Amino acid sequence: MKAAGPGIILSYLICGVMVYFILFALSEMTVSNPASSSFRTFAAEYLGKGAGFVVGWVYWTGMVISMSSEATAVSLLFRTWFPTVSIPVLGTILILGVTLINLLGASQLSSLESLLAGVKVVAILGFILFGVLFVFGLVPGYKPLGFQVLRSEPFLPGGIKSLAGSMLIVLFTYAGFEIIGLAASETKDKEKNVPRAIHMTVGWLVTLYILCISMLLLLVPTSSLSEEVSPMVTALNSFKMSWAGTAMTIILISAILSTMVAAMFGIGRMLRSLVEDGLGPAFLRDRTDVPYRGILFSGCSMLLFLYVGLIFPEVYLFLISSGGFALLFTYIMLMATHIRFRRKNGKPEGNCRLCGFPYSSLFTLAGLVIAMFSMPFIKGQTLGFIAGLALVAFFHSLLSICACLSKAKSSHSKTCTGRNCKTTPFINRILGRNSSFGYS
Repeated sequence: MKAAGPGIILSYLICGVMVYFILFALSEMTVSNPASSSFRTFAAEYLGKGAGFVVGWVYWTGMVISMSSEATAVSLLFRTWFPTVSIPVLGTILILGVTLINLLGASQLSSLESLLAGVKVVAILGFILFGVLFVFGLVPGYKPLGFQVLRSEPFLPGGIKSLAGSMLIVLFTYAGFEIIGLAASETKDKEKNVPRAIHMTVGWLVTLYILCISMLLLLVPTSSLSEEVSPMVTALNSFKMSWAGTAMTIILISAILSTMVAAMFGIGRMLRSLVEDGLGPAFLRDRTDVPYRGILFSGCSMLLFLYVGLIFPEVYLFLISSGGFALLFTYIMLMATHIRFRRKNGKPEGNCRLCGFPYSSLFTLAGLVIAMFSMPFIKGQTLGFIAGLALVAFFHSLLSICACLSKAKSSHSKTCTGRNCKTTPFINRILGRNSSFGYS
């Protein structure tokens, strides 16, 4: 907001359109192939299993690292009330709680998630109402602000460059909507419910963001904003609202917990999708509707990264920087998959399809690529770009190693078929009996 000025509204509108296209591209593929369990499955089918392996594990790793940092953030907020409890203890309790909640399954989880999301929505609606009252002078003792603050602001103080830079951050604020695609496999009547979920999600997101940002622009000048203080708190404090800090702390905690609960839901399903296709450790295979092993493994991984962050903060900073890159990489692969999907299958029947193809897909794909490669030119994002490339390179290398092991397993099974052979069971424990790594 400080860099783009009032032009930030354009960023939210453009990114909102991109989110709409991404979600409809995903829902189109989901409805046409209800058996698929995630967008990673589509990438494997239309771009090759190697692509499905890399995008699945990059997404899972990026989300696990990001959520471990969210646990640290919530722990810091809780310490304002419990100063004697250490961050490792608070972080561990939070991650264990989020993990156990997800083990209940989608139906029970939805009630809690709705409650946490409701707190966020009510808070934003309350802030919008607060802004309307002061802008139009409906509060006794205060003169109407009108559009005085906005008149003194240049529309794009940093030019087009600042708009492009702000779009990268705005895309990160929209992140998480892909959970709809991961939840679709457990949804009844996909043709009706998935498109409705998309319209409601994008409609609410864009509307609430634009109204909230508009109020901020009318209440306080962007030059007064700081990275250290929430812009909402800055606006409330400018009107001597002393309770703003405590209220925003409660809202932030509920918001982050909501994010963690939803993320754990998504990555647990992503891990199951990888394992079912023979692209993950065989011991994580689940036969139940709820991927218990995948959720527990993801929770343990979050705990591991939480402790890594506390013991080796410099290493962790490099890792956490890859989170934003992982999301952009996932969205790019998703749109590339949709283009291949349409070229192979043509225009699907029904109402659940992306309009304006191929221009809508190409527009979104180009915007995502530009956002990704603009990371090195934006303050604080260079490390994320490097870390993200390293993450992709790591899983690509791991794919090659697993392919070699799979080939060795195939060759060995032809020459060693006796019961006393000890090498084949060892490889099976690593890759599983039905591993699918034998491809380029």
